[in-house]
Amino acid sequence: MMTLAQQNTMNTELWQSIGYIADDDALMRRLTRYAKKLAKEKDPSLMTKEEFFARVDAAKEGPSYELQDGETIEDLIKRVG
Repeated sequence: MMTLAQQNTMNTELWQSIGYIADDDALMRRLTRYAKKLAKEKDPSLMTKEEFFARVDAAKEGPSYELQDGETIEDLIKRVG
């Protein structure tokens, strides 16, 4: 984990590097593609809109549970296992 000072230094270096290539469209396109690739590697939970709604639809088909009057979430978890 980085300290705030380290993050600030890294952000400054990143923006300076972007500034050096900002006038070159080809390099900016490459940077954008690479940044998207890195974001996907960092967060495996990223999904397309279609994948998200497919998962929602699949969840709707599965079992569902409702809290009964006076029941806590802990009670519900115990009840459904």
